[in-house]
Amino acid sequence: MAKVTIIGSGNVGATSALYIAEKRIADVLLIDVVEGLARGKALDAIEAAPLRHYDTYIEGTEDFSAMVDSDVVVVTAGMPRKPGMSRDDLLQVNAK
Repeated sequence: MAKVTIIGSGNVGATSALYIAEKRIADVLLIDVVEGLARGKALDAIEAAPLRHYDTYIEGTEDFSAMVDSDVVVVTAGMPRKPGMSRDDLLQVNAK
């Protein structure tokens, strides 16, 4: 099966991983710099699998070397928008 790596395990990254798993598009690797976040989101998706009827392999890690042999890499990482912050402001912060 194909392998998709998602860098960033926040709402967008975790939701993307879930959709990819449910559609059985590819095995999924979640990566995040926040210790334990990607592993926790992957575990949540794995525990939902019997209810959502998928058996896709999902893993979470902080180790960027795990993305070797990925067919697709999706970057969702970035600082979340704060109250009063425009999307243009957010773009400038994340571009740095």
